[in-house]
Amino acid sequence: MAKQYKFTEDGFKKLQDELDHLKNVARTEIAEKIKEARSFGDLSENSEYDEAKNEQARIESRISELENMLKNAVILDDDADAGKKVRLGSKVRVLDVELGIEDEFTIVGSAEADPMNGAISDESPVGKAMLDAKVGKTVIAETPAGELKYKIVAILK
Repeated sequence: MAKQYKFTEDGFKKLQDELDHLKNVARTEIAEKIKEARSFGDLSENSEYDEAKNEQARIESRISELENMLKNAVILDDDADAGKKVRLGSKVRVLDVELGIEDEFTIVGSAEADPMNGAISDESPVGKAMLDAKVGKTVIAETPAGELKYKIVAILK
């Protein structure tokens, strides 16, 4: 059975947009680069041609990856528990118990994760620890860097 990829509606739409761009814009652009590089002559010593072919391979690989992810996507829908407990798609305001600093995270599927921008995977130690938690609960996440404690301050979505 193929792996299922969990997405919020926004994350799913972003992947669809990326796929559309790669198929309709990037493919055309790279085809033009290859055509131009061929015009330079001898392909055996043509670095522009080699670079364009490598870029084409990266684009085609990403297209294939996106098509697979979208084909096996599970889109998270709103339910009655939205805002009552942490779930996929929740935006959570937390207090780092040790540092006394508040932060916000959005819990997303692993394919959508972007930790530098606050989108953490439900499969990560912190994401797992927060799932199903309610406001006021302190969760403990066992991470490679050590134990992290967060108090759930608010569930915004």
